[in-house]
Amino acid sequence: MEDLRIGVIGLGLRTSIALAADRPSEGSGAGSGAGAVVTALCDADPAVLKRQSAKFPAAAFLTQDHRELLDRPDLDAIVVNTPDDTHERLAVDVLRAGKALYLEKPMAITVEGCDAILRTARETGTKLYVGHNMRHMGVVRLMRDIIAKGVIGEPKTVWVRHFVGYGTEFYYKDWHADRTRTTGLLLQKATHDLDVIHWLAGGYTTRVNALGDLLLHGDLPRRAPGTLRPDGEWLLADDWPPTARKDLNPVVDVEDVSVMNMRLDNGVIAAYQQCHFTPDYVRNYTVIGTEGRLENFGDGPGATVKVWNTGPTGYRDDCDIAYKVPEAQGTHGGADVQIMSEFIRFAREGGVTDTSPVAARMSVAAGYLATMSLRDGGRPYDVPPLDPELAAYFDGGQQA
Repeated sequence: MEDLRIGVIGLGLRTSIALAADRPSEGSGAGSGAGAVVTALCDADPAVLKRQSAKFPAAAFLTQDHRELLDRPDLDAIVVNTPDDTHERLAVDVLRAGKALYLEKPMAITVEGCDAILRTARETGTKLYVGHNMRHMGVVRLMRDIIAKGVIGEPKTVWVRHFVGYGTEFYYKDWHADRTRTTGLLLQKATHDLDVIHWLAGGYTTRVNALGDLLLHGDLPRRAPGTLRPDGEWLLADDWPPTARKDLNPVVDVEDVSVMNMRLDNGVIAAYQQCHFTPDYVRNYTVIGTEGRLENFGDGPGATVKVWNTGPTGYRDDCDIAYKVPEAQGTHGGADVQIMSEFIRFAREGGVTDTSPVAARMSVAAGYLATMSLRDGGRPYDVPPLDPELAAYFDGGQQA
């Protein structure tokens, strides 16, 4: 068995995912056929293509046209890491070409786009995998394990606060700031956390309402139309305070503060909050069950998840049980390496995975309808269900 041969479309911020996929078995110490190698690259920007190709020694084929890459018979799988508004079109093309697909989250920027991808995967029988790497983060897996063991009883409510300390640099200096490219950050950024909420709570959102606004970035200086973000390191040191920042994307029309309420199909009530000009960058989860609650303090390796499951008492900082998030190596707390291991296995063998195309669709649907709600004065919106036959196909490991 030879190494899985992978092509990559899009060499921007998420190139770390492609690097995690480039693991030839001979050089990695893995068993025969256990590895993968990136042999072809595609990016619309020739300068980016040239610069990033140096990171992939075996990538002999370079192109600016993804169709040329898809025509190659010597590729087994494709990783799509392009801007969100291109996901639907590129995913459909890859699936129709019969290449196993790793599609970076969010699946698409509309519910209809997600459903079109799912239908194409079902019709073609091509393997579809969506890159919700937070399901492989140590803190998320630890919280899920705690809940599964019954330490806090049956989950009834989940609260998430998302402090986005580098919001300007990551989301307001390029295409992310334009709602035609993302729908909004309550979809683009929150889709990770909405997926985690669903995973921890064991259900999918059926009804949402939300409020939000462009409270700070709408007033900051922007670059002239037609000009590009300055080249160089992606994450630059932000000026402080946030009101001193400049050189934003020419179009800025996505909300930088949002709050969202959810009712899940199993009765769980959840809430999510996001702010893009905080002084720190961290996700804080609280899950309350019938017999206690858990909360994470930090979200990377070495962080702590505390549990209170005796009481009632007044406020106390000391918890009943403290769990340490395990150490890990690699980007996103080791999650990128782990998710690529799962994708490589799935591309070879198929079967059920920890990530889920159905869950990916449902997180987009929740974020999309919440965005419609916050732009409609907070009016509640119902999340459209997925076709039961499609859901059964993907929940069953994409077996015909």
